[in-house]
Amino acid sequence: MRDTIDMAALGRSTIGFENLIDLLQGSQQAEENEAFPPYNIEKIADDHYRVTLAVAGFSESELEVTAQPNRLSIMGRKRPEAFSGNLLHKGIASRPFTRQFSLAEHVFVRGATLGSGLLVIDLERAIPEARKPRRIEIGTGGTPVSPEQRAA
Repeated sequence: MRDTIDMAALGRSTIGFENLIDLLQGSQQAEENEAFPPYNIEKIADDHYRVTLAVAGFSESELEVTAQPNRLSIMGRKRPEAFSGNLLHKGIASRPFTRQFSLAEHVFVRGATLGSGLLVIDLERAIPEARKPRRIEIGTGGTPVSPEQRAA
């Protein structure tokens, strides 16, 4: 049995972290509910990630990858097959699925490929220049200089 975190206690002692608490609660519920299809998450480089899902038996037309702000959704809907033979064992899953991943701010889907039964989705964190750390000059003397005065 897995221990769970009391999210209500976190909510009582934090301010402004509601989205994080919701994310943690959703993660716990998703883990308990669904394990199909299996997947890997890799960190390829500092700002590059890869999600790989095992989707054997699904074609490109039966898969849908959707990127929204802070969310990646993958859906698989298998078309009914007309099988003419006598199937003695059906071990390859063909049930519909939806798998969702929460993405951090500034993480974007760069592309998806399907091959050898694996759906590979590449992601990149692209922080805008305005949000990157920058060096602040330290002045000397009396009063601070406004940006308008500095530009003049």
